[in-house]
Amino acid sequence: MQEQQLKSVGRILLGAGLVFAGISHLTFKRKEFQAQVPDAIPLKKDDTVVYSGIAEIALGSALIVAPKKYREQVGKIAGAFFTAVFPGNIAQYVNEKSAFGLDTDNKRFARLFFQPLLVAWALKSTSDK
Repeated sequence: MQEQQLKSVGRILLGAGLVFAGISHLTFKRKEFQAQVPDAIPLKKDDTVVYSGIAEIALGSALIVAPKKYREQVGKIAGAFFTAVFPGNIAQYVNEKSAFGLDTDNKRFARLFFQPLLVAWALKSTSDK
């Protein structure tokens, strides 16, 4: 498979994952996502989960359907989004909140290392280079 094809597959998979995550924010995983909302966020936890779910659906859809000339911009926005929600992962670890099977400090800590990978995935799969 050529590099551009691999990037397209990666971009579409990331977009589909975001759409799925966004739908789960709004439906069957809503309570678990609330465990990741830092107490410092000045909104109700449920509102934050709903808003971030809508953002994930929009962002995931954009990754999938954006015309080629906008893909790199969408990738940068996705990378920024993954960076912006990282404090939620840190809050889950620091506050020892179990969700998504992350029921030990070691699991919650290990999860922190996946966020930079998501940022890199978003940037690499949408890059023209």
